[in-house]
Formats: sequence, C-alpha cells, structure tokens
Amino acid sequence: MGHEQFTWASLIPGLSSLPPHVSNGIIVSVILLVIVILGYAQYKRKKDEILPDDSLTFRNVLELIVEAISDLVEQTMGPRGKEFMLIIGTLGLFILFNNLSGLVPGFLPATDNVNTTFACSLTVFVMTHYYGIREHGLSYVKHFMGPIWWLAPIMIPIEVIGHLSRPLSLGLRLFGNIMGDHLVTGIFFMLIPLFVPLIGMLLGTFVALVQAFVFMLLSMAYFSGAVAHEEH
Repeated sequence: MGHEQFTWASLIPGLSSLPPHVSNGIIVSVILLVIVILGYAQYKRKKDEILPDDSLTFRNVLELIVEAISDLVEQTMGPRGKEFMLIIGTLGLFILFNNLSGLVPGFLPATDNVNTTFACSLTVFVMTHYYGIREHGLSYVKHFMGPIWWLAPIMIPIEVIGHLSRPLSLGLRLFGNIMGDHLVTGIFFMLIPLFVPLIGMLLGTFVALVQAFVFMLLSMAYFSGAVAHEEH
C-alpha cells in the first residue's frame, strides 16, 4: 500500500519507471555526492587558512561529521581503523540519509526494502572475507577450524553457519526497524495530522541514527575479527 503513494522520484524522467527503493536510493546517493563535491571544493579553497571560520559553515558541518565517523572507527577498531574509514563511512552515511529520507513526505527510504538492506549487508559480508584473506592469506581458513585441529569437522559447519547468518541478521534488523518506523509515522500522520506526528518524527530521527550506528558497529566488529591475529 505504501509503495502506491506519491513519490518525488515519479516526477523525474528515468526514475519514474524504477522501483521506489531504487529511485529513492539513487536520489539519496546523488545528494550525498553533491554534498561531497561541494565540501571538497570548499576544503580546497580554504585549506591554507590557519584560523577556523568565525561562524558555523557548510564546511564546518562536514568536517564535524567526518571527524565523528573517523573517531568512532579508530576508537572501535584501534590504530588500523583508518584502513576501514572509507567503507564504514560510506555505508553509514548511505544508510543514515536513506533512513532520514523516510521522514520527508514524498520519499520512500531505500532501507525500507530488503533488497537494499541485504545489498548493504552482503557488501559487509564479502568485504569481511576479502580483508581476512588479504591479511592472512590461505591461513584465514584456520579461523573456521577452531583452536584444535581435530575439532575442525565440528567447528567448520558451526563457523560457516555463523558467518552466513551475519548478512541475514544485518539486513533483516535494518529493514524491520526502518519499515516499522516508517509505517508508524505514516499512521500518525493519517490519524492525527497535527502536533502528534512531530513526536513520531523525533522518534523516527532517533531510530534512523541508532540503526545506522548499529550497522556501523557490527560491520566494524566483523572487519576487526577478520584481520585480527591470534595471540599465542
């Protein structure tokens, strides 16, 4: 029912024929790209300035966001966190902006669809094992065999099932929370169009932030586990 309502994407040639989660995901991606280009242009123009701006500017806001994500990654993953800043920051901002877009009338968040959330979780799944193999080589397989070689027949199936469940839980958790939040906010707007929906929007903003944060934390935990070296 929600996918039959008006969306801004339906007014844009080329996007109107696409599924709502795809068209809105493209719009959010373009918005993020424009923000990055404008922010980088300001950074290049003012990078030689020693004193900070006197007032809050677009550049200041972007710097605060980047520093917050960078600090989170380094505090969670340690000195090697910088290596994962790009993928964690990209996934986090994409998910966050899509979550928040659901609070804007005429937008259906891409994260309201399992195809998008599973695409994000599968990206984490694939990159986790890519980093693990790049770090350890073929010995990465030892992660699945347990501490003692003769436990391998038992540990390997358990580890494989555990790893396969990660993208499933990541994708379903994000999808379920965003879909539920979007649905509740929409019901509030239909039943009581004044004041009360504002409470729903505040809660929706909180849910959007928390879900993006949780996705980033779990992703960092998986990456850390993949590149970690066993202590002897």
